[in-house]
Amino acid sequence: MLSRADRVLLETVNTPAELRCLLPAALPRVARELRAFLIDTVAQCGGHFAAGLGTIELTVALHYVFNTPVDRLVWDIGHASYPHKILTGRRDALGTIRQKDGLSAFLKRTESPYDAFGAGHSSTSLSAALGMAIAAAKERRGRKVVAVVGDGGLTAGLAFEALHHAGSLDVDLLAVLNDNGMSISPNVGGIADYLARTVSGRHYKALADDDATALVPMPDSWAFARDTVRAGAPENPGGLFEALGWRYFGPIDGHDLPALLTTLEGLRGLTGPRLLHVVTRKGKGYARAEADPVKYHGVSAFKPPVGPAASTSKSAPTYTEVFGEWVCDMAAQDERLVAITPAMREGSGLVKFSERYPDRYFDVAIAEQHSVTLAAGLASAGLKPVVAIYSSFLQRAYDQVIHDVAIQNLPVLFALDRAGAVGPDGPTHNGSYDFTFLRCLPNFVVMAPADENECRQMLYTGFTLDQPAAVRYPRGTGPGVLLTEQMSALSLGRAEVRRCGGAIALLAFGSMVAPALEAADVLNATVVNMRFVKPLDERMIIDLAATHGLLVTLEDNVVAGGAGSAVNECLASHGIQTPILNLGMPDSFLEQGSREDMLAECGLDARSILRRLAPYRRAVRGTTAAEIARSA
Repeated sequence: MLSRADRVLLETVNTPAELRCLLPAALPRVARELRAFLIDTVAQCGGHFAAGLGTIELTVALHYVFNTPVDRLVWDIGHASYPHKILTGRRDALGTIRQKDGLSAFLKRTESPYDAFGAGHSSTSLSAALGMAIAAAKERRGRKVVAVVGDGGLTAGLAFEALHHAGSLDVDLLAVLNDNGMSISPNVGGIADYLARTVSGRHYKALADDDATALVPMPDSWAFARDTVRAGAPENPGGLFEALGWRYFGPIDGHDLPALLTTLEGLRGLTGPRLLHVVTRKGKGYARAEADPVKYHGVSAFKPPVGPAASTSKSAPTYTEVFGEWVCDMAAQDERLVAITPAMREGSGLVKFSERYPDRYFDVAIAEQHSVTLAAGLASAGLKPVVAIYSSFLQRAYDQVIHDVAIQNLPVLFALDRAGAVGPDGPTHNGSYDFTFLRCLPNFVVMAPADENECRQMLYTGFTLDQPAAVRYPRGTGPGVLLTEQMSALSLGRAEVRRCGGAIALLAFGSMVAPALEAADVLNATVVNMRFVKPLDERMIIDLAATHGLLVTLEDNVVAGGAGSAVNECLASHGIQTPILNLGMPDSFLEQGSREDMLAECGLDARSILRRLAPYRRAVRGTTAAEIARSA
């Protein structure tokens, strides 16, 4: 690893224009210094790690060959974009990544003109780049457009929709397939198998063993050499893409800078939809990350010589771990249970399940829409599917939730992880909308646990229903309530009074119960764990309105159309007029920071709740609604 004093060449490169002033012979050193800088910096601040190490040479070559930002470089998702950030004027700020007011972990148009398109979810680059290429053709300024998509991103239907459309157009678009055999976990499915056969076959080995630059001195001779090698290959490696109308090139070694430079120069001179297949190694240059790219996909701060320390914490289990234990326990009791995840085995807590019940576990790759309709098909055939998915990822399958699950009233259980404020991953990953977009659906039951054990009981409740249900829970740990081995179903639509108090009633949903209880000790307020967003405990709400001067709803969801709105609608439908205050997330996108910082910013921690309710603190039991309203 190079020390900072040895990074003299990288220190001179503050923009791609400065990179392009260097001779090609200097670029391998830039790549070495860039890799060392990335390792050192992420080791200090944490963040996405292995993916960026695998795209060092590719990033250098793309910015060297193409005139960015005039030419558009469109990255997919952003896990591999840290080298891109370093070369585009953000080197000194990289240590702030994923922190409050720091650099975004993903691509963000407002952060840099070199971020041609914002990205936080997978598989958008091909569609966005195609739109830019069509616009460039209308401008007639010779602007080039390049999309970088991973082999994991290629498993999404959206990517194939773009491939299908672009192949029918005479559009100047280069797609670079960054093939490392991984998304976050190892890739699965037919596309992964197809690419693996391509890379392991005689075709790729022939190119790897020869001098790659000799194959591509000019575009025409590159095509000739490509076709000559392909004719003797046991399987046409580009057949899938060529059938869709793309000219296929590769595969080539994505860590061979001279080969990348020569190939990209040749492809820059061509037109039409063309795809370059580049083979890279996730974690390249850091042996531990190469050996275990899943573990090193995202890291907290660590010492590079020894790697991240093993966790020795005995704290309460995370909600993800609660789900992971429940789904294994439930599977042992009911052989109808099957679990589905769209490429989030580790993140959703399904590792143990996948090992214990491999024939009942389905990783569908990055295909959220398919995961939901697959679950609907399984449910229609008498099985009991559990879809483990992040709240913000379920947004990508909303039509399937409505059309294939809700309308048919199929018993699919959605375990929604990362609900509410997520934290460092920022606006693309916050689960701020699930109350709103699920509670409006007929047939759905929507639950939010106040603690770990209630989460376990709600999952069981949802599983026993003969209709769609969702249990949404936050990232990280809860208040530390011990789990009970016994599972019992909750009464549908029944809330729970956690504290009796004076004239103010706090109606808390899910993770908001804990700060509500903390604030209530100062306010002498009643606290109700609402449990169900749908169906609501209407009788409880009506009784609280009759006995309290002020109702306050608390939710880690947007106020617009959320759980508080459901309470408002309940009161209105019964002709009840009473002071009510809805506290939740604002009508704006929340930037990154710790989850605690974000909740405080939204006014949803105990201190903020007290500050917001300060005008009402003198209220006492028996105060009328009109008096409460006047006191504000």
